[in-house]
Parts: sequence; structure tokens; C-alpha cells
Amino acid sequence: MTPEGVRVLVDAMNVVGSRPDGWWRDREGALRRLEAAAAAYAGATGEEVVVVREGPVTADEEIVRLVEADPAPERLRVVTSDRALAARVRRQGASVEGSGAFRRRLEAASPG
Repeated sequence: MTPEGVRVLVDAMNVVGSRPDGWWRDREGALRRLEAAAAAYAGATGEEVVVVREGPVTADEEIVRLVEADPAPERLRVVTSDRALAARVRRQGASVEGSGAFRRRLEAASPG
């Protein structure tokens, strides 16, 4: 965690889909690359980053559940371009960052 306690919850497919780089030809590979970039970003910044994939429930529902369960939602930053999800988590006290902006920060933090 950062000194401020920031925790970043990433809507995986929103970030993957934020750039038409052919991710649809290898969705799993794109998700693995995002997870690797998020881990590198976390290591470089000290922020805790949780990449939320689709699972038994949608990533949106899992992110909302994580925000609702957090005792300090104001320390959470949700990365998404989904307006409905953004509105839901803001009502719970989390901040929101757009997927494209976060992807640019991942790239800036990556070595090389």
C-alpha cells in the first residue's frame, strides 16, 4: 500500500479494450499482459493494484462488492470507462480514473 493507503481496482476488460491493438485475437494473452503491467506499475509506485477479471459474476459487480466491503472506500480508485459503474462506486466514496488514462500511466511506469 502507498502511505496514503490507495488501492486501485482495475476493470480488466475496460483497460484491455481501451486501445484497438488486436487484443480480441488473444483475449487471455491481453489479460495476462495487463496483469504483468499492473504488477510492474504496483512495484514502481507502491500502489496496491487489483485487476478484476470477469468471473462467476461480472467484473462490475465484483468491483462494486469490493468497494462496498471496504471500510475506507475513499482510499479506493476504480479504473473503468463504464459510466454506470463509475457512478455506483462514486456513490460509495471511491474515486474513478478512466481506462485510457490508467493505461498510459501503466506504459509510462514500464521499464524500457
